[in-house]
Amino acid sequence: MVDLHCHTTASDGTDAPAALVAKAEALGLTALAITDHDTLAGFDAISSNGKLELIPGVELSVRGAHLLGYFFDGVGAGFREWLESLKAKRRVRNAGIAERLRAAGMDITLAEVEDRGRNVTGRAHFAQVMLEKGYITEWEEAFTRYLGEDAPCYVEREDPEPDEGIERLRDAGAFVSLAHPVRLRAADPDRLIAEYARAGLQAIEVWHSDHNDADAAHFLSLASQFGLAATAGSDYHGRHKPHVELGSGRGGNIRGRANLDDLRRRAIHF
Repeated sequence: MVDLHCHTTASDGTDAPAALVAKAEALGLTALAITDHDTLAGFDAISSNGKLELIPGVELSVRGAHLLGYFFDGVGAGFREWLESLKAKRRVRNAGIAERLRAAGMDITLAEVEDRGRNVTGRAHFAQVMLEKGYITEWEEAFTRYLGEDAPCYVEREDPEPDEGIERLRDAGAFVSLAHPVRLRAADPDRLIAEYARAGLQAIEVWHSDHNDADAAHFLSLASQFGLAATAGSDYHGRHKPHVELGSGRGGNIRGRANLDDLRRRAIHF
């Protein structure tokens, strides 16, 4: 099994990087890409005993979408500094979320949320504090009632435009895939994917825990139409997404889908 999308405590997952690698090895995975949000810290912290191939990766937030970058080759200081600049914008957004939650009657400060997030603080850490303080009864409720994109306490972040994100990733030596396209917030997501392909997108995450069979078939067709590769990832977050399993996704819907040989060939020839 191969999993090309998962998160650690370096962003919004609940497994420490080393613990995630140990779990992947115990499950018999042959390759793993740690794709923490806007940081390479999770990958930097890991090592393998040789049975598991570790693929450098990142999940980059751009306006209206998320991009997955793989196969970095000696990431330079410039790209890492740019990722650090995104943290500052994330902090501005988080301050706005904290303010809205307080206005909704919740005694939550940015400082205590950042204490949970540490390296990269996001909505998952707000949900953690809300759960700890009894404002919600389960983690998912934080998003459905307060923090989801259509919920009252959501704050839009100042993310880079998709074409800039694609360019930054490719300049850093990454192979770029569009993460969980079923979540695209657009009236015509297929048109957006066509635009991203023209901007240099190289793959679509066809198999994802949120995708049913019809979704996967549709995105596989789009990948073929635009000459893109197809990637597969569970989007594992540990306890934050208890129904998503590392390596297999939701109900086994990503198991055996990743074709690393094809991705490597395409990464070399793009």
